[in-house]
Amino acid sequence: MDAADLRTKTQDELTDQLQELKKEALNLRFQRASGQLEATARIRQVRREIARVRTVIGERNRNVVQG
Repeated sequence: MDAADLRTKTQDELTDQLQELKKEALNLRFQRASGQLEATARIRQVRREIARVRTVIGERNRNVVQG
């Protein structure tokens, strides 16, 4: 998902998605530690998606404070 798609979502939707991504990242870490992880590239994808969501949330917070 790219940042343009994220910007069309509401704040609540972004927060929900961030929580889901964090849960997925936790599960992937457990799978990697136990040797069950097959899609190792998914860890990197999830981390980047978390960063994108946090970036959009941060942009909105800065605009509210400035605007």
